[in-house]
Amino acid sequence: MRGLLCWPLLLLLLQPWETQLQLAGPRCHTGPLDLVFVIDSSRSVRPFEFETMRQFLMGLLRGLNVGPNATRVGVIQYSSQVQSVFPLRAFSRSEDMERAIRDLVPLAQGTMTGLAIQYAMNVAFSVAEGARPPEERVPRVAVIVTDGRPQDRVAEVAAQARARGIEIYAVGVQRADVGSLRAMASPPLDEHVFLVESFDLIQEFGLQFQSRLCAIDYCSFGNHSCQHECVSTPGGPQCHCREGHDLQPDGRSCQVQDLCNGVDHGCEFQCVSEGLSYRCLCPEGRQLQADGKSCNRCREGHVDLVLLVDGSKSVRPQNFELVKRFVNQIVDFLDVSPEGTRVGLVQFSSRVRTEFPLGRYGTAAEVKQAVLAVEYMERGTMTGLALRHMVEHSFSEAQGARPRALNVPRVGLVFTDGRSQDDISVWAARAKEEGIVMYAVGVGKAVEAELREIASKPAELHVSYAPDFGTMTHLLENLRGSICPEEGISAGTELRSPCECESLVEFQGRTLGALESLTLNLAQLTARLEDLENQLANQK
Repeated sequence: MRGLLCWPLLLLLLQPWETQLQLAGPRCHTGPLDLVFVIDSSRSVRPFEFETMRQFLMGLLRGLNVGPNATRVGVIQYSSQVQSVFPLRAFSRSEDMERAIRDLVPLAQGTMTGLAIQYAMNVAFSVAEGARPPEERVPRVAVIVTDGRPQDRVAEVAAQARARGIEIYAVGVQRADVGSLRAMASPPLDEHVFLVESFDLIQEFGLQFQSRLCAIDYCSFGNHSCQHECVSTPGGPQCHCREGHDLQPDGRSCQVQDLCNGVDHGCEFQCVSEGLSYRCLCPEGRQLQADGKSCNRCREGHVDLVLLVDGSKSVRPQNFELVKRFVNQIVDFLDVSPEGTRVGLVQFSSRVRTEFPLGRYGTAAEVKQAVLAVEYMERGTMTGLALRHMVEHSFSEAQGARPRALNVPRVGLVFTDGRSQDDISVWAARAKEEGIVMYAVGVGKAVEAELREIASKPAELHVSYAPDFGTMTHLLENLRGSICPEEGISAGTELRSPCECESLVEFQGRTLGALESLTLNLAQLTARLEDLENQLANQK
């Protein structure tokens, strides 16, 4: 659009101005817009000139996409005072607006343009008058049409209006003061200041203004708040994000693309997006393998592991969820399978409940899902009863434990947060007599003496403690080093059938060796008895 323009007489004069607006093309369908016309109706505007301005407004309205969710239009006229012809909220159809403009009677007094701008800023563009709230970022446009020099100051109040996000077009006719027009208009001035030689030629501004609205840069209005880039579209401003980022639901902010959701990453445990790439992570205590996707597991040995989890009232529901998460982190570093590590879970409070036995689940995923489904029991803390249940039932073959002849290590892990309400000594000792390697994990108010009594020796390797549930994860590495067969109790453990030939030979050899030792011991004992008999006979 050109700058400060003085339009010469053109062939346009040969056509009625309303026809010219219609020839400009189809109605412009813009995005939401709040548009207020500020019309000079001072005495210097002659009646026939005012009539021309009236017709100009009605023709311009027919080229706008008027509606509550599209362009809202308000009109005010001014001279020595300001009068609202109709506010932004008044009409949603151009026909109703035209009717109000036809009834418009000029004020025919002075030219207080600054007062009119102040009214537009404080009243016409208020939410009460129908303007959209600032947070909706709908452009606000004021078109000031005047034919003379203002009788008050305009520069300061116009600057305030622009600072509030109002875009001002200043249209001067005939005797208008160019300096005042430039003081009122928004930058760049060559796109917002117009000067026409007469009211008869004002329609040329209408054509240019309509074209301007169709190509309006919505990103230049107010604060669009786009984090990366704003793109103006016919429907309004739209925020775009740079490559590698996704637009968030708020329509403004951008976030690094989560490539993990868009590609087949193959990560065994967790995928983390990093810019235009991603990487795989392993749970604490496990290391990423050379393929960059899988995590190391306990694979060199096999364990039957029973977890005894304290579900007493002192644990509390939110902490019990942390306990379940902790249990699943232990499961993450085990090679769970029917031939590998088997896992069972028992919860105890005032009573004992087997959540699932050793033989039920054959994969880590199944075990973890079952752990998450465990419901909190509450009530008391009968740790001794839980130990008895573990010894008598949990490690039975009926519950899924492998026969002792297979030499599979049996491991019990007790998790508790307080003092037991029953005696633990008998069944803690019995567990170890049965060959169960015991670990004790205490949290918060757990009693150290009880933990040591439950655990196998040395206590330094079999007892772990955390001051609160939120800091339990640091225990994982210790437990991994203890429970994981290649690093702990069952390093080198090999499952062998007692019926295999090598096993029979080994059994025979060990049996013969034991018999030879027993024979030797009997011979030594016989000789000792004979010696004692001889000594007694001599004494007589």
